[in-house]
Amino acid sequence: MKKVLFVCSGNSVRAIMAEALLNHHGHGRIEVFSAGAESRVVNPNALAAIENFGLLTENLHAKCIHSLTHIEFDYVITLEDKTALECDSRIHGKSYLAWDIPDPLASQEAKAFEHVLQMLNERIQCFVQNEVDQVQSTLTPLVFYKALADEIRLKTLLILIVEQEVCVCELMVALNEHSQPKVSRHLAQLKKLGILSDRKYQQWVFYSFNSTVPKWMKNTLSQTLINEPNFIAQALTRLRVMGDRPSRVASCCN
Repeated sequence: MKKVLFVCSGNSVRAIMAEALLNHHGHGRIEVFSAGAESRVVNPNALAAIENFGLLTENLHAKCIHSLTHIEFDYVITLEDKTALECDSRIHGKSYLAWDIPDPLASQEAKAFEHVLQMLNERIQCFVQNEVDQVQSTLTPLVFYKALADEIRLKTLLILIVEQEVCVCELMVALNEHSQPKVSRHLAQLKKLGILSDRKYQQWVFYSFNSTVPKWMKNTLSQTLINEPNFIAQALTRLRVMGDRPSRVASCCN
C-alpha cells in the first residue's frame, strides 16, 4: 500500500481536505496522512465543506510533522511554498510534489472553502490516475467519438458543459426519459471510458467531467453547444423548472 503525506503550515484546512479526498478516491489502496509544520485545531469551516461534499470527517485531526518522522512516504505533497522548505529535512519521501493551493482563510469569497476543496479534488483525481495507478489512458479520439454516437450520451455531455454536475434524476427530467436504469447505464459507460467521474452525497450520486479529459474534447462539445443550442434547449428548460439546488435535489425525492 502506497503512503502519501500532505503537508501544510498548520494542518487545519488544506491538508485536512486533501487527506479526506484522497482517502475517498484511493478506495483503501492508499494510506493517507496529513501534517503541519505546527499543529493547530482543524478549522470548522473546512470540516463543514468536507461534510457537505459527502465525505467523512470523524477521523480527521491536526498533526505535527514531528509525529511522522519515522515513516518513509512514497509521496510527500506540500500545499504551499513555505512548508516545502520547512519539512524538507524532517520528512522522508521517495517523491516530492509541490502544489500551490490558495489559502481559503485569506480569501473574501463566500464559498472560498468549497472552491479550494473542489480545486484539491481535481488535482487528487489526476494524481490517483496518473501517479498512483499509472494507467495508460484509453480515451482515444475513436473511443471519444464513438461515445458521442448516442443521443442520451451526447445530450448528457452537452448538459454537463452548462451545468457542470448532475445526478441521475436531474438527467431523467432533462431528457424526458422515464427509465432510470437506462440513464444510469449510459452514465456508467461514460465513467468506464474515463469521460465522467462521480461523487456520492447522501443517497445521490453526482456526475461531472473527469478532470483528465483532454481540453480539445471538451472544446468539441462546447463548439457543438454554441453552434447548435437548440439541440438541448428543451432539456435545459426542464432543468430550470426544477429550480436550483437544494430545492432541485429535493424534487428528485418526490
